[in-house]
Amino acid sequence: MKRHKLSFYSATVATLLALTTVACHRNETPPQTATPKERVVETVTVHQQQVANRLVLPAHVMANPTAMVHIYPLISGRVLSLSILPGQEVHKGQKIGTLESSDAAQGRSDFEKARIEAARADLQLNRAKELLQHEVMAQRDYDDLKALDDSDHSELERARQALHLLGFSENDTSDVVAIVAPISGVVLDVQTGPGELQRSLDNATTIATIADIDTIWVVGDLYPRDQGSIRAGEQTEITVNGYPGLTLHGAIDNISDAVDPVSLTLKVRVVLPNPGHRLKPQMYANMAVVGPPRSVFAVPATAVIQNGREAFVFVEMAEANGSLPAKYVRRTVTLGETHADNDEIAQGLNDGDRVVTAGAELLRAEEAQ
Repeated sequence: MKRHKLSFYSATVATLLALTTVACHRNETPPQTATPKERVVETVTVHQQQVANRLVLPAHVMANPTAMVHIYPLISGRVLSLSILPGQEVHKGQKIGTLESSDAAQGRSDFEKARIEAARADLQLNRAKELLQHEVMAQRDYDDLKALDDSDHSELERARQALHLLGFSENDTSDVVAIVAPISGVVLDVQTGPGELQRSLDNATTIATIADIDTIWVVGDLYPRDQGSIRAGEQTEITVNGYPGLTLHGAIDNISDAVDPVSLTLKVRVVLPNPGHRLKPQMYANMAVVGPPRSVFAVPATAVIQNGREAFVFVEMAEANGSLPAKYVRRTVTLGETHADNDEIAQGLNDGDRVVTAGAELLRAEEAQ
């Protein structure tokens, strides 16, 4: 009898435990399904606008090569004195130094020999005239002496010109020659000093360089891809490092026909007056060529994605409608000028397009999946 009661109680307890477990499972809250993270996409409506057609070229200031002279020694010798410094202004014919040379003695000797020979030829010709008048000399012999006299006088003139070219007069006895400035201008550099030996013209080093910088060249570097943007005669705006706030204006004088093999650019030349010599050779400058305005679309730089040579943006095709998301389509574009904050789109967009400005990279990643 006791065994039956224990079995009944055990079965009852097991039943109650099972019912409690089922109830507990029914009361548990089902796990929440994670919702996908929403995309953060911002767009802007673009409209066509007129912008200035402005091409900025790196440039530098230089002296006109045809108004610049490198002074070389005419004869070999030793520099005795030099009275110029870089940046100093000199005048044409001004004595800037002296050179002592033994070549002066050789030149003077050649001149004296030529003068003696010419004088002797004159005496012989005068005697021949008297003999010809008395019919003692044949006309042919007189003609030979006349030709010899002409030749000696020609040699005398050559020796006189050579002496003058060396900087000496016919009556000089000194072996010191003056070094003079061949043009008026500014001394750009000095490459010798007193006591230094100078060789003759066939193997000489420059004594100094003088340039006339009353007018100056500003030369800009133009890449061949931009050569269709400018032409000779167009006006430019030139700014020079060292003169903030100063803008100079000048027309393009010439665009080179050959590409520089070092910089791989064409040279754009503007000739400017240089009062007070404010502009110095080798100064850095910027040359801005302003052409007629052009129509472009401007978008923030974050909207443009570049993939190698291709550039594209994402354009919104349909606005959100309730719970329906907007549709974004890739659009290949042609870039114009690029700036720090925005890029110009020359082709690929239409007026009123809504372009993605934030989230473009996210859309690109989704597109690749």
